[in-house]
Amino acid sequence: MDKALKTMIDNMPEKTGKSLEEWKTILRAMSFSKHSEGVRYLKTEHHVTHGFANTIVSLSKEENTDTEDLVKSQYEGKAHLIPIYDALLEFVLSLGPDVKVTPKKGSVSIIRKWQFVLIKPATKTRIDLGLKLKDTPTSERLENSGPFGTMCTHRVKLSDVSEVDAQLKAWIAEAYEKSV
Repeated sequence: MDKALKTMIDNMPEKTGKSLEEWKTILRAMSFSKHSEGVRYLKTEHHVTHGFANTIVSLSKEENTDTEDLVKSQYEGKAHLIPIYDALLEFVLSLGPDVKVTPKKGSVSIIRKWQFVLIKPATKTRIDLGLKLKDTPTSERLENSGPFGTMCTHRVKLSDVSEVDAQLKAWIAEAYEKSV
């Protein structure tokens, strides 16, 4: 967690009169459909400053977003890519009990001590698999990270479940081993 955010959360009871968990409970009871409605409610009804109100609503929304819904929305109109995603997920989960799957709005991070794989439906016909493989040379298939920037060191483009093969699994396993 970002240091400034942690400080804000730690200061919340003193500055707003309630802890983050207490605010989340209040917002759950109100069930706002729009972010701005929740912020406006906290500012007008509870006299919370804009910064705290925005943070409370944002963190409440993150918690309430179902991980299955995040993944489902990533693959809307791309159902033919789901078998690739499922095969990747099945393999990374077989690597060890310390693997954590963290869906986000546009991708899924696979984390051990830190992220070692990133699964992203890049186009309607392709998944980009980001890998953290420091000191591993690129090849025709194992490309430079491209759009992933510093989040990953390499990228593999996948268009068919058959591409989740022994070579790819070896790279994923190597990234897992290096993520301690």
